[in-house]
Amino acid sequence: MTKRLNRPATDLVRSGGTPLSRQLYERFRSAIATGQLRPGDRLPSIRGLADELAMARGTVDAAYAMLAGEGYIVTRGQAGTIVSPELRDAVTLDDVAKFPARSTGRPGARGEPLLLQMGLPAVDLFPRKLWTHLIAREARRSSAADMMYPDPAGYEPLRQAIAAYLGSSRGIACDWRQVLVTNGFQGGLDLSLRILLRRGDRVWIEDPCFPPVRSALEMARAKLVAVPVDAEGMRVTEGVKQARRARIAVVTPSHQSPLGVSLSLPRRMALLRWADHADAYVIEDDYDSEFRFVGRPLPALKSLDRGQRVIYSGTFSKTLFPGLRLGYLVLPDRLLDTFIAMGAGQSSGLSTFSQRVAAGFMADGHFARHLKRMRKLYAARRAALAAALNTEFGGRIRVELQPGGMHLLLRFVGRVRDVRLAQLARADGFGAEPLSNRSVHHDCGQGLLVGFTNVAEADAPAIAKRLRRAIEPVTARRARTD
Repeated sequence: MTKRLNRPATDLVRSGGTPLSRQLYERFRSAIATGQLRPGDRLPSIRGLADELAMARGTVDAAYAMLAGEGYIVTRGQAGTIVSPELRDAVTLDDVAKFPARSTGRPGARGEPLLLQMGLPAVDLFPRKLWTHLIAREARRSSAADMMYPDPAGYEPLRQAIAAYLGSSRGIACDWRQVLVTNGFQGGLDLSLRILLRRGDRVWIEDPCFPPVRSALEMARAKLVAVPVDAEGMRVTEGVKQARRARIAVVTPSHQSPLGVSLSLPRRMALLRWADHADAYVIEDDYDSEFRFVGRPLPALKSLDRGQRVIYSGTFSKTLFPGLRLGYLVLPDRLLDTFIAMGAGQSSGLSTFSQRVAAGFMADGHFARHLKRMRKLYAARRAALAAALNTEFGGRIRVELQPGGMHLLLRFVGRVRDVRLAQLARADGFGAEPLSNRSVHHDCGQGLLVGFTNVAEADAPAIAKRLRRAIEPVTARRARTD
């Protein structure tokens, strides 16, 4: 018999800052702790509960996934979803408190995203059931050969699928053998630096920049050459003036991180000419180029690379989910053997199973459909959050809307310290980040970086109001004194 909760559905706050999936998860967790739901009790089906509560099935599915991930419930096929029989009958609220829900304390921590957290796809709308089906399919297809050491360059069908995708969507004409699967973007960057850099080599880095890139270069003992960024992207002539013989340039040409501007065509050509003349390499971090909301996505810098000087770096962290830990490099032919050999010596390759699932997702057409769906969703969520922020803050804020990306840059009127704003926001559960912390040497101004991908359109007004209230002690005081 299916157990139902006594608490009415009206206590779910649909316009607050806490996602509905999180509220539903907490309700079931509390019911298990208090004994209202006991080991072996059957839970409502996802479809039935979604209809009863008038919410999306994906919301219920996300709540059930969190409960299952922490061992509270299990799925038994046609028998449905039940409270795990392995839980002790005497579970109490105090017992559950000893094993609290996963923390949402800092950006990147496990669990539910922080409000306005950057760098995460819409985890609530990922097609989990389809992904689970592909996992099961690949498990059934497993053979003894799949238990051997993996190919250090990556699973061949995945490399082929990536090459085909890049050719059609990013204008990159490459052979699949040039594709090397990596442990996310960071794994590819670390491998590139180990092979190409010697201690003390100079490296161009965008200013402002993506902090993990700066950290990786500093750990590699490179000499950073901070090249300022303006409305047309990295100022290549400034880089040449500072360090003509630099070894590497790391750039985000399609959507600069964090300012969101695109590298203009003249500067792209100038960057490639510099790399040719200096015998240098350009690492192109194309981290979220799939999400462009004005016109078609810009071709990758790699598509213009006639001299084979660009190492193209892509990742599935933004298009699928970061927990997958899959990225890839497209390498010049002359570097491929060295990269494969170094990668093999470092890790002996990545898990083949997750690569097989990702390859199936792409080959069956699900990847293209998922991107199309997310592009439309993000455009709507972006517009809704920007409008809500403008309504709440009025003339005290300027929302910088770039043609693409997964975050917004909020500029505040007056002398407002963004670090203090971020501290106040963080204290109220937001993942907003201060722009000034991204600066290397050049002042990029003050502002807050906020993600919009996990903000439902209906929740945008309430979240904007909550952010205004969180940082009002500073913004209101500055507005009165300026």
